[in-house]
Amino acid sequence: MKKNNLGLLCFLAFILIFSSCKKEDSILGCTDSTMFNYNPDATDDDGSCIEIIEGCTDVLMFNYNPDANTDDGSCLSAFDVALGDWNISPDCEEFTIPVIGTTISLNDQLPESIEVMGSDDILYIEIGDTEVNGSIDNSGVITVPTQTVSIDMGFGPMDIDVEGDGVIVTDISGNMDLTYSFEIEMIPGFPLSESLDCSISLSK
Repeated sequence: MKKNNLGLLCFLAFILIFSSCKKEDSILGCTDSTMFNYNPDATDDDGSCIEIIEGCTDVLMFNYNPDANTDDGSCLSAFDVALGDWNISPDCEEFTIPVIGTTISLNDQLPESIEVMGSDDILYIEIGDTEVNGSIDNSGVITVPTQTVSIDMGFGPMDIDVEGDGVIVTDISGNMDLTYSFEIEMIPGFPLSESLDCSISLSK
């Protein structure tokens, strides 16, 4: 009887040890080595595999991709994106000078393209022979503080105050809204003040 009990105990112990080994050997996880969350220690695929999506994973960068799980080194700041040559398509208000009836159009004074340079998040925007300074934040918003530039409106160079804002939407598109304020002295001592708004589309 004792032998039978001893045999039964040995058998049960063997079953317990075998079951324990099976549990330790079974590791659930992603077993596909091409997936983002591949687990080299997994023995049983549990359907949790996630595909690799490359892109910019830095939330502070302009081209951050919330869907990306693998950084591909493509991250760019809004400042970096803004630099370079941009084609512009201006839509500016016109101003007709009283008495003489001459119409001033800034559309005719603006070039077909501009060059944007800068450093330390400060932009230097070359518009023809004129340079306008502005700043840009991480989200691509451009601020152009009030400043005086010289522009030939058809009567020779004039001092004109310019201010406005804009935004870089993508790495190849954006827009700016600028206001040009100036005075024309048709009669000595009686300057005529005027402001013209310009909506400018940017593209690369």
